[in-house]
Amino acid sequence: MVNAIQKFPNFSAKKAALAALALFAAPAAFLSLNPAQAGEAIAAPTEPPSIPVVLPKVETVNETLTATGNAEAVAQVMLVARVPGYLEKIHFEDGAIVKKGDLLFTVQQDQYKAQLQQAQAQLEAAKVARDHAHLEVGRFTALLARHATSQVEVDHWVYEEKSAEANILGAQAQVEIAKLNLSYTEVRAPFDGQMARHLIDVGNLVGASAPSASLAQITQLDPIYIVANISSQQALQIRANLDQRRLTLQQLHKIPIDAALSDETGFPHRGMIDYVAPAIDPSTGTLYVRGLLKNPNQTLLPGVFVKVRLPMGKVTKSALLAPQSALQEDQGGRYLLVVGDDDIVQKRYVQLGALVGTLQVIESGLDRNDRIVVGELWRVSPGVKIAPKPAKVDE
Repeated sequence: MVNAIQKFPNFSAKKAALAALALFAAPAAFLSLNPAQAGEAIAAPTEPPSIPVVLPKVETVNETLTATGNAEAVAQVMLVARVPGYLEKIHFEDGAIVKKGDLLFTVQQDQYKAQLQQAQAQLEAAKVARDHAHLEVGRFTALLARHATSQVEVDHWVYEEKSAEANILGAQAQVEIAKLNLSYTEVRAPFDGQMARHLIDVGNLVGASAPSASLAQITQLDPIYIVANISSQQALQIRANLDQRRLTLQQLHKIPIDAALSDETGFPHRGMIDYVAPAIDPSTGTLYVRGLLKNPNQTLLPGVFVKVRLPMGKVTKSALLAPQSALQEDQGGRYLLVVGDDDIVQKRYVQLGALVGTLQVIESGLDRNDRIVVGELWRVSPGVKIAPKPAKVDE
């Protein structure tokens, strides 16, 4: 005490005495408290935090891969006139949805109608010539039997009859050609699709004399192609999953392919694989894959980018799935926090498999009876004891 006063000359002797009295009296005062007051002075031990946990989901999983692709039209045709003439009429509005066989354009028909009439007249003339020759053959054959004419005359009319029959065949062919040319004056939709804007106005010359003059473009939207390029490593993995078997075209057409737009959840558009390139493109190191999907509402448009999901050809039975949100990562890799039988949290490093929705396949490092911490991860760490609160994986 004296030393303290000497060290701090401004510290009075009275204050020093009061400080010493408080120092020595405090323990005694604390010991004099009754048990209830002592309980208030000592903080009660805290309960373990209640943390939601789930058991891994067990189910059969078909492994898939996800790639970026785009939609392509199954058919896209530039319409042209197959006979020359002036464009008389346009029968559709730009952008209209049309059905197969709908009339789209009409080229002037007067000339082709006249040519058809001319061919039909020539056909009738050939038939009349044949009938006349047939009568003459009969007449001169009877005369020859009575030795009233020569064999030369009979042979002449037989020739005329056969020649007329040949002319009939030629005239019939001309009639068919004339009908075909007349039909070409009507340009019709080759399939169900959507029209683009017309490229030629009424009154312009179209057809053979203007071969580069396209009338319009029609695009088929239902069904539609989905194309994607998968890496060579993924292609080799699929081949390995199939034990290096090469699928036949019939087997290939049974493999599903799913697609989704960037703003869609899941993969709502489903179809079947239509074509796989026979070789990997050496310039890109990728394999071209094409699927055919129904598109009745024209949701998918040619050129739009889509997410594509393809099967990997591997089926895992009794796979363990954990919520992807429960996964964490550090320098040692990806891990889950699991709760042991003593309710103490443990760190468990795991090997990941395919992603199934919001669940991740765990290939190793997890047992089906392990309780996985799925909520309030910030409140727990390895070695901490918790009060597990069972939850469902889907929640």
